[in-house]
Amino acid sequence: MRDQFPDPALAAALLPDAFDRTDGAHDPAHLLRVWRNVARIAASEGGDLQILQAATLLHDCVWVDKRDPARAQASRRAATRARALLAALDWPQDRIDATAHAIEAHSFSAGIPPETLEAGILRDADRLDAMGFIGVARCFYTAGLNGGAIADATDPAALARPLDDAAFALDHFTTKLLRLEAGFTTATGRRLAAERAARLTAFRKGLLDELA
Repeated sequence: MRDQFPDPALAAALLPDAFDRTDGAHDPAHLLRVWRNVARIAASEGGDLQILQAATLLHDCVWVDKRDPARAQASRRAATRARALLAALDWPQDRIDATAHAIEAHSFSAGIPPETLEAGILRDADRLDAMGFIGVARCFYTAGLNGGAIADATDPAALARPLDDAAFALDHFTTKLLRLEAGFTTATGRRLAAERAARLTAFRKGLLDELA
């Protein structure tokens, strides 16, 4: 897996700490998809590839359950851990700071605005993996993992009830997935997000047609 990155030695050093807990939505395959998104965006937008590689490898290095009240702290905790790991590799402080900021700002729930190009690229790349058909697969996987259902039995579109994405996977499209497109920071990311948002919308419509 380390050979998938431009600096295999850095990947080898950080991969053992890349996952605090592995599940099918935040596993090595997710990490590689995010990196491929990062590389695709950076090819057009620029950015420091070493910082981007380190931030990608460590962006999920602390796991907090989505049902945990501290979920919004996950990216900050990952950034703190990343600081220690990179300091142990004798990285300069300014590069540690840049990597940590990219990690803490990638999270949707943390609500931290990206202040650097690298932070914007990582956030766009990670959010792309929550959209499109892979986003659909991850959404339903996570719902099943947490004991949720596909949709409400009598009102799947939530026309006359409050949305509850902890109980119903389809509600998560409205509470989060279809809102992601508005938060992209790079031109390349926005273009890719528009494609994936259209797939999400089409899937939701088709599923609702069948549920009706």
